[in-house]
Amino acid sequence: MTREEFQKLVKKEPLILDGATGTNLQAAGMPTGICPELWMLEHPDVVRHLQKQYVKAGSKILLAPTFASNRIKLEEYGLGHRRKEINQRLVLLSKEAAKGGVLVAGSMTMTGLQLYPMGKMRFEELVSIYREQAEFLNEAGVDLFVVETMMSLQECRAALLAIREVCDLPVMVSLTYHGEGRTLYGTDPVTSVVVLQSLGADAVGLNCSTGPKDMLQSVSVMAEYATVPLLVKPNAGLPEVEDGKTVYRTTPEEFAAVCRQLVEAGAGILGGCCGTTPAHIKALTEAVAKMDPPKLLGGKRRMLSSERKSIEITLGGRLLIIGECINPTGKKQLQAELKEGRLDLVRKMAVDQEEQGAEILDINMGMDGIDEVAMMQEAIYEVASSVDCPLCIDSSHVEVMEAALRIYPGRALVNSVSLEREKIEGLLPLVKKYGAMFILLPLSEAGLPKDSQEKHEIIHRIMEKAVSLGITEEDIIVDGLVATIGADPKAALESFHTFTYCKNEMKLPTVCGLSNISFGLPERSCVNAVFLTMAMERGLTMAIANPSQELLMNAVCASNMLLNKKGSDMSYIQRMNVLTENRVITNLVESKVYQGVLNGNQANILAEIEELLSEGSLPEVIVEEHLIPAINRVGELFEEQRYFLPQLIASANTMKKAMEYVEPLLQQNHSEQKGRIVVATVEGDIHDIGKNLVVLMLKNYGYHVIDLGKDVSARNIVEAAKEGNAKVIGLSALMTTTMMRMKEVVNLVKEERLDVKVVIGGAAITESFAKEIGADGYSRDAAGCVRLVEDLLKFVK
Repeated sequence: MTREEFQKLVKKEPLILDGATGTNLQAAGMPTGICPELWMLEHPDVVRHLQKQYVKAGSKILLAPTFASNRIKLEEYGLGHRRKEINQRLVLLSKEAAKGGVLVAGSMTMTGLQLYPMGKMRFEELVSIYREQAEFLNEAGVDLFVVETMMSLQECRAALLAIREVCDLPVMVSLTYHGEGRTLYGTDPVTSVVVLQSLGADAVGLNCSTGPKDMLQSVSVMAEYATVPLLVKPNAGLPEVEDGKTVYRTTPEEFAAVCRQLVEAGAGILGGCCGTTPAHIKALTEAVAKMDPPKLLGGKRRMLSSERKSIEITLGGRLLIIGECINPTGKKQLQAELKEGRLDLVRKMAVDQEEQGAEILDINMGMDGIDEVAMMQEAIYEVASSVDCPLCIDSSHVEVMEAALRIYPGRALVNSVSLEREKIEGLLPLVKKYGAMFILLPLSEAGLPKDSQEKHEIIHRIMEKAVSLGITEEDIIVDGLVATIGADPKAALESFHTFTYCKNEMKLPTVCGLSNISFGLPERSCVNAVFLTMAMERGLTMAIANPSQELLMNAVCASNMLLNKKGSDMSYIQRMNVLTENRVITNLVESKVYQGVLNGNQANILAEIEELLSEGSLPEVIVEEHLIPAINRVGELFEEQRYFLPQLIASANTMKKAMEYVEPLLQQNHSEQKGRIVVATVEGDIHDIGKNLVVLMLKNYGYHVIDLGKDVSARNIVEAAKEGNAKVIGLSALMTTTMMRMKEVVNLVKEERLDVKVVIGGAAITESFAKEIGADGYSRDAAGCVRLVEDLLKFVK
């Protein structure tokens, strides 16, 4: 199937996928604790029967059960050497069930390993893993691909790029969101749509975690930004326990009724996830049969994004500042650090600029004496994990630009593309491939344009080339090419003319390098601020500037308000309040150790601890008054949805490094005082990201943690608790098919009459589930688990 054929299919009517595989196979006899893919190959009739039922119920697309058949997952069962055979035989099973009457999609999902810099796996290694599976599925004859149940936007990008490098079949990408409307890594639904549709996904959506009703708000918001169809695959509600079994209480009729609302909200592709059956799909098919597919609303929006935040650029909106500071030109300290391979100052500049009001950050690593490609990649990793601002990638070298765009986990702005042959031929294809926006710089091989007419001609020529490659006008921002007023008295007037022309005649946003206007003049900040306010009135959309200039930033806020830009009145008041508060609390800034943990700054944390020690601070004081308060604040920020998994892990690892250094200096062993805890992912479940984070956080708080790993039996967990004299057992499960293994542990603890508390958590786990199986507590995240354990230990002897 071609991508064009897929789009035509979706425009005809709501497109129906199949329902759950795992929960139905379990009901048909598949045990937990085994490799599902191998069991399916050993019981092909069960799989074919289930999928034929889905076809009969109305499914137009069957998902081949290759979901977790990537190299990493299969190697955990010792089946890595059979990965090609497993993928292709599973596709064959689905094709046999489809009998040519419906489409078959190759299904792919996450590996369970964390990407660098949080984990050890590099982005290109992950792309290669997905590329290999995509090759197997493509060779087996799938009609399209579905990348589903993803938690990381960056992993989605890796899978999508991998498939695109294998074939041009349609690709649907679906993430799973928590109740707060964000993924584990902090991505909201709008950001996922912005990034993935720009990268070439043919449909974007959400699946698992919740029932259909809880998806309505996300779909409604996504529909405002979507240019591709939206996909939803809800669970049949949240799982509950009944007579020792996991059940889903949403009936087919209830499921179908809410799915009608999902179509009205904007979903054009619908199916079922955990707990859904052929009966659910039949009811869904009948419920939406006469409905028209929803219209796509996001075609004229200009969006940039990081992994956790999207920003819209509008012609009539408030002016946006692109922070210019991360550039080694003229900065000796930054140059010295980069030559040493250090990024401490880069990180600080990023955080400072975001706090000062920049909404996009420019990243430039151009200097002699370094590997610019490698340094740019490391800077992208560092900044993307430190701030929420989208990034503007700034380099004169095509290879540096591609390296940065490839790993950036958002939608970037390319700075910049001129009519110079190397730039226009080398950079525009990258803009298209990686779904970026770009700054159009009206320069040619002849250099600066001699007048406005030539400048406008260059703008049109670059636009025509971009559009011919499939780049839209909404992807373009024009640089006003501000010259120096000291050398050209008409420099400001020429720029104003370009801003007005682009806004009124071409309907394009504009940007300028602000400091160029005042080069060589005294009191440059005054010239910059006045020029900027005048340019805003004439249509300037964005400015590359230093946000630490208070006069400039105040002028921007005040001008936005005076020009009646949306939300600008409150922005002005908030900025002035923050400035006042900062002046009041200047002398109350927390210690460098505290800030180091808060910001996840591993590079300097030991030096900062040594500085406190040299000043006479006792190790106990450093722990109690600096480290513990910092990690407590990190937990609060995580709960407030201001920190997400990347920041939490960075801070936790910094705390771990600090504690490993300080502990030998302590007179008492705080770990033993606080008690021992056994932590494990239950039998049959091979996911451990959440479990690992819980282990790290508990260790940081002084607990002695016995980490048993993943896929651990109830008997082994309980025996470890007995042998280790543990006071708490912590259990994790991601899959609904393994949740009941937690009850086995709870029952065994009671049978053995152990004075041990059992706490549970995981993506599909709820507090009601914990009560139903008799667990002593539930926590939805690692920070909450620490407090839960502290409370429970008060009642354990």
